[in-house]
Amino acid sequence: MTRKRAGATAGVRWAHCAAKLAGALPPDRLHPTVLAWARASSRRSTWSVAFSGGADSLCLLLLVWAHWPKRRAQLRALHFNHRLRGAESRKDAGFCRRVCRALGVRLSEGEWKESHPGASEAEARTARHAFFDRHARALWCGHQQDDIAETIFMRLARGSGTAGLAAPRPVHAMPRARVHLRPLLTLKKSEIVAALRRAGATWREDGTNARRYYLRNRVRRDVLPAWQQAAERDALAGAARSRELLEEDDAALEAWLTELRPMRADGSLNLHRLARKPRALVRRALHRWLLVQPGAVRISRQAFDTLLQDVMHGRATRQSLGTDGFAVIGNGRLHHAFSGKKSRRFHRRAN
Repeated sequence: MTRKRAGATAGVRWAHCAAKLAGALPPDRLHPTVLAWARASSRRSTWSVAFSGGADSLCLLLLVWAHWPKRRAQLRALHFNHRLRGAESRKDAGFCRRVCRALGVRLSEGEWKESHPGASEAEARTARHAFFDRHARALWCGHQQDDIAETIFMRLARGSGTAGLAAPRPVHAMPRARVHLRPLLTLKKSEIVAALRRAGATWREDGTNARRYYLRNRVRRDVLPAWQQAAERDALAGAARSRELLEEDDAALEAWLTELRPMRADGSLNLHRLARKPRALVRRALHRWLLVQPGAVRISRQAFDTLLQDVMHGRATRQSLGTDGFAVIGNGRLHHAFSGKKSRRFHRRAN
């Protein structure tokens, strides 16, 4: 698949197109959690839309522009050029400039200076989100129902729990008071494309989406069609429903853990408060503890499971956290000990 030529956009009346699209996709077709967030949002805050020029992000930009006319002065589009497709990437940027100019939307552009042939999907995503983080506190993203199913399959392959399987969330609180918003999770890709065509819109198609290099592309091309055919029902809507339920369960466990207050003021984990609690809750507490330790503590899955067993049983131990020191259990608490502070009272395990 090749990208549609940007020249085809010359005759598009984008304000008229946005109005037609908004009529076909009124606010009640968007995710209610995002609508509630928008109603509570400050009138002075800036809304930023991640705008690649593709169908999903174009649909999102047009709908936000049309459904919230009083927010247009605070609306901004963000375009990131990964510089992986040469002239086609430059044409994407040109397309985004023309659409934003026609709508009177500010556009901020960035590019990946360290891009290189064969870059992984994770590398590109990290660079893109670093740009978004620098420019947006409220970032609107164009993920839709197909993305939910793709993400679930990808994360099942790596053994994710409820937190990972509940992605992408409609309203996702991020560090430093940032938030990601996904109002299109109630819509399928086919619905978005059909609505854009009826509205007279053109958009850019990323040719790399047809390649099998990335796992998401293989899931999209090979897994989802066979799965939907085998299900003989609306499998995408079913995946979206499962995602909602997983998010509810994940939020409930997080709330329960917060009520227990297992983290002590000194940064250690109070194991008495976790005694006889479900393993899922103790697992979350251990994850929280690792996240707040000095440095970027990374341990293997096997090492984590070993430490989890010791935490569950309150077993005195001293386990390596790599170069950052040791996880030490003793006197009813789990704490971090820097390298060099050794004790013979503990059974020492390597990571």
